Amino acid sequence: MARTYESALSHLAALQSNRAITSLFSPPAIPASSASTAPKQDLNSLAIPEMLAWLQRAGLSQDDLAAKLRYIHVAGTKGKGSVCAYITALLALGDVKIHRAAGKVGTYTSPHLVSVRERIAIDGSPISQELFARYFFEVWDACTEAARTELAARRAGKPDRENDPAGEAEVISEEELQGPATKPFYFRFLTIVALRAFLGEGVRSAIIECGIGGEYDSTNVLPPSSVTASVVTQLGIDHVGMLGGTLPEIAWHKSGVYKPGRKCYTRKLDGKGSTEAAAIAEKTMQVLRQRAQEKGATLIELQDADVERWGGLTASGKGAGILEGSFQKYNQALAVRAAAEHLRVLASESLNYSSEGEQRTNTAADERSDDASPSFTSALRFARLRGRCETHEDEHAPITWLIDGAHTAESLTEVARWFSSKIVQDNSKAKSVLLFNQQDRDAAKLVSGLLEGIKAKTPGPTDRGQEQLFTHAVFSRNDLSPRALSTDTGEGTEPERDLSVQRAAAEALSTISPATSTSVLDNVADAVAEVRALANRNDGARTTVLVTGSLHLVGALLRTLEPDTED
Repeated sequence: MARTYESALSHLAALQSNRAITSLFSPPAIPASSASTAPKQDLNSLAIPEMLAWLQRAGLSQDDLAAKLRYIHVAGTKGKGSVCAYITALLALGDVKIHRAAGKVGTYTSPHLVSVRERIAIDGSPISQELFARYFFEVWDACTEAARTELAARRAGKPDRENDPAGEAEVISEEELQGPATKPFYFRFLTIVALRAFLGEGVRSAIIECGIGGEYDSTNVLPPSSVTASVVTQLGIDHVGMLGGTLPEIAWHKSGVYKPGRKCYTRKLDGKGSTEAAAIAEKTMQVLRQRAQEKGATLIELQDADVERWGGLTASGKGAGILEGSFQKYNQALAVRAAAEHLRVLASESLNYSSEGEQRTNTAADERSDDASPSFTSALRFARLRGRCETHEDEHAPITWLIDGAHTAESLTEVARWFSSKIVQDNSKAKSVLLFNQQDRDAAKLVSGLLEGIKAKTPGPTDRGQEQLFTHAVFSRNDLSPRALSTDTGEGTEPERDLSVQRAAAEALSTISPATSTSVLDNVADAVAEVRALANRNDGARTTVLVTGSLHLVGALLRTLEPDTED
């Protein structure tokens, strides 16, 4: 078997997908009436024992993970990626003394947009193809050998005639042993690869983003004593089958990253807007507080007033980074606090500190974000995270792409605010185009909410008319390219792609904005070509394109806009 990067990607694609796992969950995992207590035995509860077994098969133990690594664990619905990017910048990309104190900084996030290597970064940069392939096959081969050993042990014992009278479980070919059947599913496998890479490359500080939830997430096998701090970012309704359909239920899962004797940072919910929202917010906070008490953790609730008084670091100006959006100050505040606590714990353990001068870096921020020293927080400007409030200037057409992979109603509200702040209101020749998809949720409802949000946040009327927020809208699947065609018949070699979701979203937009023309396409390459054609017919005026609704859509878009980017 070739041990190349290309071979690693091929093997990775053969693993059971995350979607195949999440589809197993249909009823909410936690009853709404008992959101603050552990759920009954279900598929979720099997996750951590299974993940620990996979770690063992891959040649890792919790002792290995605790020996040299110290972790910041990040959960939440929205803002996890941003918080991880900010913590990485604070520890690895700013002050040299702080970087020396933190040691090599590893960051594990998901999903990726262009290259799978984005998920595993060291000091802010994705690991190389060579390193990815090396650690990928170390894990792959270890799992293969573990399966072979387990099979040999079963064959050496007496067959279980009651459950397997024919002994069929013992008949496994070498090809099956070496294949994906003896490996964990996609996210678990990459989590193990990341941990193995961090150990192999001498990482000291690891920033770990949860995949889904927290309590039963694959990343929650981190040794509790080695987690220096945790973060629960903004909460929202997502992954209902696994996490439940209310904020208190979801809060129960996210607070699984709490660790005994450690601090967890979160934004205090106040439920502004209505009595009902305030009641839900208070119940959610009660769950978070009760879970902290049960787990012996200290919950630090960041007050909006304190964060707003601090103001954060804006993304305006050259070299200020690409993490835009007024909401980022809340993510920045969480990152500052967690990074400072991480340094404080490292100092208390005397890890990687060589002088009294370096030890004082742990006081960069403590209980208030606005106490953080400017020299510490200035590193926030180095944070990078593709596909979140990102502005991209097209090289082939007069287009400004405004890109955000938001995919929930709450996050699309922030996109509406960001987009409204970016568009030029007094340019009657400017075209605004929407490129949208959401394959798994109610796309029609989400696009309607997005438009209503933009209307509410855009001062008007404008020369184009308040009702025509976009001159054109494209609804595309996330597929990167058109269907392959047969060279003999010219017909597609794969079935027609289902476009019912896209058509429903287009109809919803037409109801709100009848003057907006729409198109429905089955791939992103054709969508980009259509938008560029529209822009090039715009008499030299610039076209602004909002791309949102799905990180998968954003990933396909970036690969189309940057075809020469190394995978």
